[in-house]
Amino acid sequence: MPTDACWFFYDCNGCGVKLRPNAGDCCVFCSFGTIPCPPIQETRADRKGATCCGGR
Repeated sequence: MPTDACWFFYDCNGCGVKLRPNAGDCCVFCSFGTIPCPPIQETRADRKGATCCGGR
């Protein structure tokens, strides 16, 4: 998972499906990852309340 970028789309190498975030999520990592994306992790650690991926 990149620590300096958000991915809104992801093309699955296994089946070829283009994944998009679920409603309310900012990136595919938030929707389909086993852990939240880095901006969400940092927000939880810092308790600052920043939005996922810079609000994109």
